[in-house]
Amino acid sequence: MAASSVSTLGSTGSVQGFEDYSIYSNLSDDELIQLAIERSLADAHAATGNSTGTPTSQSPNPALRRPIPPHPQNVPPSANPPSGTSYPPQCKDTDGATRSYSFVTGYGKRCVAWRRRDGTLYVTPEPEEDVDPIVEAIRNADVKTVRDLARSSAKSLKVENKDGWIPLHEAAYYDQAECVKVLLEAQPALIDKRTLNEQTALLLAVDRESLACVQCLLERGADPEIANKNKETPLYKACERENVEIMALILKFGAAVNQRCIQGWTALHEAVCRNNVEMCKMLMQAGAKVSPPDMYGITPLFVAAQTGRVEALYFLIENGADVNSQAADGATALYEASKNGHQDAVELLLSHHADANKPCKTGLLPIHIAAQRGEDEIVSMLMPATSRAQVRHSGISPLHLAAEGNKDDALEVLIKGGFDVNTKLSHNRSAMYEDHRSTALYFTVANNNIDAAAMLLEAGADPNLDTFSPLLVAVRQGCLSTAALLVEHGADVNVAIPTHPASFPGAVMLCTRYLHLLKYLLDSGCDALACFQCPYGSGPHPPIQPPQSRHTRAHSHTKEPTQFCEMLSWPSVSSWAGPVIDLLLDYVGNVKLCARLTEHLDSYDEWAVIKEKSMPPRPLMHLCRQVIRKQMGVQRLKRLDNLPLPGKLINYLSNDRSKECLC
Repeated sequence: MAASSVSTLGSTGSVQGFEDYSIYSNLSDDELIQLAIERSLADAHAATGNSTGTPTSQSPNPALRRPIPPHPQNVPPSANPPSGTSYPPQCKDTDGATRSYSFVTGYGKRCVAWRRRDGTLYVTPEPEEDVDPIVEAIRNADVKTVRDLARSSAKSLKVENKDGWIPLHEAAYYDQAECVKVLLEAQPALIDKRTLNEQTALLLAVDRESLACVQCLLERGADPEIANKNKETPLYKACERENVEIMALILKFGAAVNQRCIQGWTALHEAVCRNNVEMCKMLMQAGAKVSPPDMYGITPLFVAAQTGRVEALYFLIENGADVNSQAADGATALYEASKNGHQDAVELLLSHHADANKPCKTGLLPIHIAAQRGEDEIVSMLMPATSRAQVRHSGISPLHLAAEGNKDDALEVLIKGGFDVNTKLSHNRSAMYEDHRSTALYFTVANNNIDAAAMLLEAGADPNLDTFSPLLVAVRQGCLSTAALLVEHGADVNVAIPTHPASFPGAVMLCTRYLHLLKYLLDSGCDALACFQCPYGSGPHPPIQPPQSRHTRAHSHTKEPTQFCEMLSWPSVSSWAGPVIDLLLDYVGNVKLCARLTEHLDSYDEWAVIKEKSMPPRPLMHLCRQVIRKQMGVQRLKRLDNLPLPGKLINYLSNDRSKECLC
């Protein structure tokens, strides 16, 4: 792909077909160059010296697979034969700018990118290299001139350009088979001469899909096993180009079929990657191994499953490929097919007894990754083949992953399939989260996914299993809908915050700014009286301690729980002290405010009425309401609107001041 890896805009990414050029046809040369450099600089580090589009970085992550190289169609040849984006030695121009790299646009414009001292970039055209007369004759298909020059000056046939190309390379690249014959008659020893990228004329001819040149070179003794810098052989390139004729010709001349590229891929990997069963058959007949692993342990079967090449996958299975082989990271073909959503591949693998209970090194099974990716159809296919004991052994349920990723459809399938909605993460997996979450319900509440939370709760999820209650998460988010949903399904409204021990309910600490939410919790049985039971009373209070993080508190020597009056003194809360105290007073009888709460109410003139409200004795109507509410209990109070009581009495018991005033 040396000549075609440079795209229309000069980037070393995908090659654009002729139809894409019309997008830029209205741009001037200068505009095109400017656009090209903007795109190309973004790819500079990713494409360093790589002319094939194959990632050369040897990432330790086997999940980073080799991409399918694009197939160029009708790409106009450039004025000078490109050999991939080049990176010349660092040099400076007269202004002190550093040369970054050179590139070729899709129209053959050779440019140089410069970086100024201030870091900005600019582009200049690269000075054109003088073209050797014999090279010019080759490009013009002038066989007679090539023959005359070859006879008169044999040395010119060995002259290399800056990319290490000789006239034979030019002839192979430009599909000039007659010129190839003339040059080889004059200098047959140059047949396997390599460029700086270690490309032979044969490799260039294959890359350009020049059947005539390939045949000419092979018949005259070209070595079909010489690879380029990326260890890609002519056979490998033919598979990459999906050119069956050239591939058959190379095999006819005895090319080795199991040679590997720099990443360990063989020609069979490439054929499978393109789902070309015909090429796969030819390679197998020529002696290709059915399961050669690459540097990550990836076999052709794995490639077929990962890319959803079902025809190639079936061919490999029929020819003895092991459906349960594992890559270096422990992933199986079934795992990768599930991960990438290839339902047909999953179905085919399962029908050939692929093991759905082989975990990868992370401990996850195919059903885990399918749930995480939201592949609900694949989850349905995998459930009958998946061992629940193996799922428990993994320390994580597919429900957790579906809930974490907001994959509601997969979550629903798993619930209907009987997965336990109260399964908790293993200790090791729970410890990976700062809040030590453990249930699927917690994930849905943390994501503020009310629909998924409702689904789990309706299926029997217990809202009180996590170290940090999901209710506290909903309260911290200020979400009344989620909080109400949890409370209706039995969430403890008086739950404490494990990292911040307090003498009053933790929910009160988290919703001081959400008075409507605080009122709902109080109506649902939140203990308001605990907020007024200060051990210091009217006496002096200890200095205010700022809220501590879990890490700070873990190393603190004090074990005293936070008092309500202390919490109200935090700078982030103190401005809300009056309204919070006012609301809490509606849910208690006769109480005496401690010195610090009194101090808070004295700090604002408008809060004087709240202080007066707290003074005992409280009104008899209010005290009666507290006794009645206590006798009725929280569960009956939740259904207050459905009780056969007069409207005025319901308003009275509901602590709704606005409605009570209207009665």
